[in-house]
Amino acid sequence: MICPVCALPETLLSGSLQYQSMPPAPNALEILRRVPIFHGLTETELQFLAERAVPRNYSKGELLFTEGDACTGLFIVESGNVRIFKSSPNGREQILSIEGPGSSVAELPLFDGGTYPASTAAAGDARIYFISKPDFHSLCLVHPQVPLKVLKVVGARLRKLVGIIEELSFTTVRSRLISVLVRLAKAGKKTPGGIEIHLPPSNQELASEIGTVRELVSRNLSRLQAEDLIRMEAKTVTIPDLPRLQAELENSE
Repeated sequence: MICPVCALPETLLSGSLQYQSMPPAPNALEILRRVPIFHGLTETELQFLAERAVPRNYSKGELLFTEGDACTGLFIVESGNVRIFKSSPNGREQILSIEGPGSSVAELPLFDGGTYPASTAAAGDARIYFISKPDFHSLCLVHPQVPLKVLKVVGARLRKLVGIIEELSFTTVRSRLISVLVRLAKAGKKTPGGIEIHLPPSNQELASEIGTVRELVSRNLSRLQAEDLIRMEAKTVTIPDLPRLQAELENSE
């Protein structure tokens, strides 16, 4: 039967989640188990979403959605990475976040009724699951803990955005670039010559991440190399003395 108030199946509202079965997309159930906002859901509840998750494949640079588009649903990353970014009228980009497998994207507009506040594109080949807004709302009506978990994820992203604003407002391009190099060094490869890291394929991508233009990235990389703080060969960078580079970051703040 259908509830006359909200037009949802009464079996769904009662929490039993009885519905006509549809075959879930391969791997959808396993991916949904890894998504933070779905932690704590039962297998039946996860199955409800898995059977409605639509798999989509994206190639590098392909848009999932554009800032200002009407919100149609939630996106879950199965494989690859997506970048969330803002664009200026003259084409400059500021990357807000890079999200990988198990991440959910576009939670906020599901609740506030607004449009997507930023654009999202595949950083490389990516496989994404799409859950429609009505299906997600159906789950939330039965399980109010899901919106609370969404709030936690959105809160963490807000804190990250505040950090980005602080960096752009109070630090130089040089210090932001060094900060990225130090962060990459944490997962870098130790070699006899120092710690080896790999930069993004283009200086434009790096510029978008630290909120500047390609020319300033190139200029500052050349200066760091001239000061022997880094050694470059194409997009491979070796940091000969990481503590010295970290000290340079502290001195520039």
